[in-house]
Amino acid sequence: MLHLDPTDLRLLDLLQHDAALSNQELAHRAHTSPATALRRVRRLVEAGVIERRVAVLNPDHVGAGLTALVEITLDRQGAEHLDAFEARVVADAAVQQCYRVSPGPDFLLVVRSADMAGYHALVQRLFTQDANVRNVKAFFSVKRAKFDPRQPLPAAGSAAAVRTSAAPAP
Repeated sequence: MLHLDPTDLRLLDLLQHDAALSNQELAHRAHTSPATALRRVRRLVEAGVIERRVAVLNPDHVGAGLTALVEITLDRQGAEHLDAFEARVVADAAVQQCYRVSPGPDFLLVVRSADMAGYHALVQRLFTQDANVRNVKAFFSVKRAKFDPRQPLPAAGSAAAVRTSAAPAP
């Protein structure tokens, strides 16, 4: 377990809002020295608390205007069947999120495509050709009211212990 003190939590909160901050600016906003900010961020990366730093793109500006939330029920739910389906869908760039869920369907996917033709191609590629997919139920977004990839953090004045894992490969 890694102990996160209030300084760690401030750094994480700032980075969740803008991961492009320079170390100097990050340290200034976190009320700490640049050396401390750099050391702590490295420790958070090495511990796996920070998985990666990304740019969040506006889907309307990059031709990915259709969002679908897709429920998938498999015919056979043995571990090997669930693992095989999961491996196939997570490898597809159109699948942004993949969750195994219970009760109800086996998977909930968030997928993006340029349009309905792109979604149809995804369905053919991932669901129709798989004899183990029993049911597909899709819900199409008509409006994105909120999207926020930040994780909730404990209050700034508190501390937290978090499970750590090895940092993922770049």
